[in-house]
Amino acid sequence: MLIVNKRIMIPEGEIELRYIHAQGAGGQHVNKVATTAHLRFNFLASPSLAEEDKQRLQAMSDRRISKDGVIVIKAGRFRSQEKNRADALMRLADLIRAATAIRKKRRPTAPSKSSQVKRLEHKSKAARTKNLRRPVRNND
Repeated sequence: MLIVNKRIMIPEGEIELRYIHAQGAGGQHVNKVATTAHLRFNFLASPSLAEEDKQRLQAMSDRRISKDGVIVIKAGRFRSQEKNRADALMRLADLIRAATAIRKKRRPTAPSKSSQVKRLEHKSKAARTKNLRRPVRNND
């Protein structure tokens, strides 16, 4: 059972996990052992997620989410299957958590009168300083 938050819990049966050979250099060890975890989760077919959560996931622009509603995560940072499995599950939970987080609405604010005055004073002081740096011209 993958616990994403208090509201979302995904049973292990809904998550497809396979192990594949790691990419890149690694010597003899890499050719013998399939340690990279390849996780697939079809969130559109999952009864664990609410419809609004599915819509938010679908609306995300993340390369790990396909148009068919499948999240694909490859985890191969570690040399053991178990650590890569835990890493893939953690990344899946983080992705779902980020998509389902309800953000506060931004209240537009206006700058205070004193901050506006300070800003204009700073601008005029900077302008005076720059004027004083100019070379003196002779009117001969």
